[in-house]
Amino acid sequence: MLSRKSSSTTFPSTVNVLRADYDSPSDLQKAFTGQDVVISLITVTAVDDQNKFIDAAVAAGVKRFLPSEFAVNTADPRARTIAPPCDAKYATVNYLKSKEKEMSWTSFVTGPFFDWGITSGFLAFYIANRSATIYDNGTTIFSATNMNTIALAIVKSLKDPSATKNQYVYISGFQTSQKQILEAAEKITGEKWTVEHVTVKDLVAGGTEKLQKGEFFPGLVDLLRGATYDTRQIGDFTDVGLWNERLGLPEDDFEKSVRAALDGKVA
Repeated sequence: MLSRKSSSTTFPSTVNVLRADYDSPSDLQKAFTGQDVVISLITVTAVDDQNKFIDAAVAAGVKRFLPSEFAVNTADPRARTIAPPCDAKYATVNYLKSKEKEMSWTSFVTGPFFDWGITSGFLAFYIANRSATIYDNGTTIFSATNMNTIALAIVKSLKDPSATKNQYVYISGFQTSQKQILEAAEKITGEKWTVEHVTVKDLVAGGTEKLQKGEFFPGLVDLLRGATYDTRQIGDFTDVGLWNERLGLPEDDFEKSVRAALDGKVA
């Protein structure tokens, strides 16, 4: 685990934490030396730092780099138009492509983290007060994946690295919609949830306005939701080709996943 020297974040004693100055190429190279793979989970607010990581990884002899991608399909220009901050992630993959003679890469696109998306409210379901914000009619289909399945996909891809070399890998625990999630939530809780209806157009407009005001994170959340719930269903990855079967991933259980999330757990 790599962490900034200035970070106050604590980790379990079983985790080997390497502290580094992200602005120091020698620090990063030292941290990456002896590693076969670097998995970047850096937040989108600092995604531009990834080029430093890539250069240091190349210098350290790392074989494979997994950029901080996940979530929406940033290779799709429609998603980047809705959520311009994703341009930086797309640029990172293009930078990796320029380094393919020295180091390979794999970019995972997973849709929203389903279990976390419900427990955190990202998917616009609010457990504590049994309410939800439904965008348009709530029937837009999108791909979503539980966190454990994402981790398993990464592990399986590294066991056969040639299969996923230098390409986007799309996975999906299941395809669902807000309407289906709401129906499952009401069935599981035995309660009728309060619903507010908002258009995706207004959602994106609001997110854009927040970005312009300097409210980066709230604005980004709105825009990522907009890309997920866009009525063109650009959040559904079935048309671009899923890797679930090739990676040998088990199918996520939709109702079990909703139930676990409502209990504040990962599926």
